[in-house]
Amino acid sequence: MRRRVARNVSFLGVLAVVVTVGAAAPSSSVPPPVPPKSPVAVGYGGAVASVDADATAAGIEVLRNGGNAVDAAVATAAALGVTEPYSAGLGGGGYFVYYNARTHRVETIDGRETAPRTADSSLFLEDGKPLAFADAVTSGLSVGTPGTPATWATALDTWGSKPLSGVLKPAERLARDGFVVDDTFRSQTEGNQARFADFPDTAKLFLPGGQLPVVGSLFKNPDLARTYEKVGREGIDELYRGELADDVVRAVRKPPVAPGASRVVRPGDLTAKDLRSYRALRRSPTKVGYRGLDVYGMAPSSSGGTSVGEALNILASTDLSRASEVQYLHRYIEASRIAFADRGRWVGDPAFEDVPTSGLLSRRFADSRECLIKDDAVLTSPLAPGDPRHPADCADRGTAAPTTYEGENTTHLTAADKWGNVVAYTLTIEQTGGSAITVPGRGYLLNNELTDFSFAPADPAVHDPNLPGPGKRPRSSISPTVVLKHGRPVLALGSPGGATIITTVLQSLIGTVDRGLPLVDAIAAPRASQRNSPTTELEPELWNSPLRSQLESLGHAFKLNPEIGAATGVQRLPDGRWLAAAEKVRRGGGSAMVVKPSGRP
Repeated sequence: MRRRVARNVSFLGVLAVVVTVGAAAPSSSVPPPVPPKSPVAVGYGGAVASVDADATAAGIEVLRNGGNAVDAAVATAAALGVTEPYSAGLGGGGYFVYYNARTHRVETIDGRETAPRTADSSLFLEDGKPLAFADAVTSGLSVGTPGTPATWATALDTWGSKPLSGVLKPAERLARDGFVVDDTFRSQTEGNQARFADFPDTAKLFLPGGQLPVVGSLFKNPDLARTYEKVGREGIDELYRGELADDVVRAVRKPPVAPGASRVVRPGDLTAKDLRSYRALRRSPTKVGYRGLDVYGMAPSSSGGTSVGEALNILASTDLSRASEVQYLHRYIEASRIAFADRGRWVGDPAFEDVPTSGLLSRRFADSRECLIKDDAVLTSPLAPGDPRHPADCADRGTAAPTTYEGENTTHLTAADKWGNVVAYTLTIEQTGGSAITVPGRGYLLNNELTDFSFAPADPAVHDPNLPGPGKRPRSSISPTVVLKHGRPVLALGSPGGATIITTVLQSLIGTVDRGLPLVDAIAAPRASQRNSPTTELEPELWNSPLRSQLESLGHAFKLNPEIGAATGVQRLPDGRWLAAAEKVRRGGGSAMVVKPSGRP
């Protein structure tokens, strides 16, 4: 992920702005004032936090107009599809976790993309060998049936209070009127320039005139504005059964590649039947108890809830509030290593795999794995999994399952309302820029989520639960999390970052709960990410810290990662106010807002 420069461009400073559009626009166009951007906000009436000020403002607008947290979450997500089109949008999927203040229950939606019904374990094999990852990404093969539209419809129909047309209006307006290009948008476009140039519709939208968008210019997406307007008027079903669905199928089965392009872009086998049969699934959340709190997360097909939950269970036996910084980091790293060893062996789509979710989240299993951790030594990776069905104390034999690569440019939002409802929602199109295939005339990119499957088993003798299959959902690391105490919300959070999502959420949680950090500081704290690898990734502040050498003396090995994750969260304060928190620096800083920053409810 690259750093995001805040969109705090002054109104007067952009009067002479250049217009960058996927269609013609008058050069005299002036960008709207950009909402102020702050990583923390406190107040009443509800709260929203995301990576982007325009998107956060869209959610706040819906709250101010009487909408609830679900309405605001969908509005924010739709706006992120405009301003963060390389990370999210109608062509992707995600996971939605909701706390219902009326019932005091947490409920979830699995909006993960699905493989075509013709897919099997050889989806990414040619001549018996796995495709190069880059070849698989930029292809129709990598595109799963999008789940984001169905997630929005399911959430609004079940818990929302506003019609779809209303909650899409802020995003429709943002796409039509434009947003100010920042350094991140330009740099991410530049990183995809060669790919985008090979698809005429993508190039027309994101490389107008063959040029990169100019920082400070106004970027408009009239095709997406029309798509949102059509979907708002006719319903989400239009994306699964109507002419919009037909456009997706054509783009996947016959990728619209530029004449003369040398890139080999393999077609996919997505059909109209695949889209018609797609369902966003309501699932029971995962749940573990930790320090007197109830921590809820996303169940498989995501590995987020089971992995965060298992790691918390392992850490529960250590008083991290009294541990030194070295002891705290050592225990956190080792718990992460163990959780990833177990998720690689056991977690996949529960419609196809016998996932032992209860076993993975049991204290008995956690105790059998926690005893592997030594205070003066480091576990060797790749670590073999345990067996949650038959826990054996300190068992460390067997074949390790590797962590598959997952694209990092996902996005996360968190929302709360005046009634006490809370949403943690992570959505994605996988890689930065997804498959690079823009649906012609519709203004959005298609995902490459199917590359989250294992291309081939690491060991043919050991079952891999994450191989492709017909209609199967690839395993994810997405970890939207809601924390309750006595049935009332304490905090909610999540992050983008591929497989680092799990460690980012885990570290932010224990930073707040155990280390006593304010939520915004727990989110900002320098991160370490261990995913059952010989080396643990460190952000620069830890890499350059004396803590690194102290941890190395225990046997830890590290590599530098410039930036891990980009979390957001909300917290309910004792006086009834909401605190919204986002990144202080990562991606240039996130955007947190509340409905009423001052006064009383």
